[in-house]
Amino acid sequence: MMTEAATTSATLLGEPLPVELMNSVTLDRGHTHDALDSDADATAWLRAVAHRLATESAINADHLSEDAVRPVAEALRALRDALRHLAAEATEDPRPPATAPELTRPEAITRLNALAHTWPELVWPADGHPSRAYRSPGTPADLAVQHIAHQAVELFTGPDCDRLRPCLAPNCLLFFVKNHARREWCSPTCGNRMRVARHYRRHHPASNS
Repeated sequence: MMTEAATTSATLLGEPLPVELMNSVTLDRGHTHDALDSDADATAWLRAVAHRLATESAINADHLSEDAVRPVAEALRALRDALRHLAAEATEDPRPPATAPELTRPEAITRLNALAHTWPELVWPADGHPSRAYRSPGTPADLAVQHIAHQAVELFTGPDCDRLRPCLAPNCLLFFVKNHARREWCSPTCGNRMRVARHYRRHHPASNS
């Protein structure tokens, strides 16, 4: 029986899973925090999103023990770095890279494509409705990483790519999909932070010179 997983330290905003993975890097008091830093961290993150993976696969949190995730933890981090690089290019993100600054665009594309090895199969129980489930030749942990990569290909080639944005609030490294015309920040917290910064600049113009 699995013990209850530790809560991930990543910020989860309900974005598409590839974007949630991009957002596993944050700033904390000026220091970069990697929520996938260790195998235990990667396990906690995958377990935190397992219920969303389960909607299109047979994955559940019980499949994602630390022993199961350990062989794919580095691939999960590498996928995250590739997605952040490609998102920065797609959005013309002015922020310096928070991870893998040496990564090139062709390398990021190759890394993503190498991991996006899943395929849909028809599932149609005798007493139910037909549905789609994604499969891969590896373990459930392999499938978890590969399916997020597959979703990332769909993200970058679909309509959400044009709605993808970097959050430009102070000290934020996150991305978000702009799902409302007035949305400019990843979260209300960042919106408030930006309004405070603007208010300060208006009332302390000398400090900006």
